[in-house]
Amino acid sequence: MTAVAVVLASSGCDFLIGRSQAKEIAEINVSSPELRAGEPLPREFSCKGAQGSPPLRWSSEPLPDAKSIAIVVDSLSPSESAVQWVLYNIPATTTELGPNAAASPPEGASQAKVTSGKVGYQPPCVEKGSYRFSVYSLNGKVDVQEGAPLSEILRKIADQTIARGRLTVVNIQ
Repeated sequence: MTAVAVVLASSGCDFLIGRSQAKEIAEINVSSPELRAGEPLPREFSCKGAQGSPPLRWSSEPLPDAKSIAIVVDSLSPSESAVQWVLYNIPATTTELGPNAAASPPEGASQAKVTSGKVGYQPPCVEKGSYRFSVYSLNGKVDVQEGAPLSEILRKIADQTIARGRLTVVNIQ
């Protein structure tokens, strides 16, 4: 886990804390019918529930250079930080994911192996923390080999980001 934090801090993946190497970053509005900014993560989307990933919606100004979308879910707590889900190469025309999209991702999309070492949405378990659902519009597809390390995938997302937005929830209900 410490290795992931070091990689995120030093690899150009500063996008998890609000910076990117892209010159102009447009804003994406991120929402969910199940999540409210600053409110607790509903238990059903944590390790104590069985719903899988929550539904997400996003919108932005038209971006003619957008070629794909990526979603990164990470968590920060006093005891640990982790990447809970990375879904990338979502078609650029997609503007929402239904509940449990990790179990049935959009055609052409891929999921990364996250901090836990598993692929797909790994629901948070730490009751006190921040859970960030970030959406990135990219100017290309994330071109990596099957099973590429998380740090490589996050670096490619950071390097290609042209717009970003985030919905942050706190604690688990």
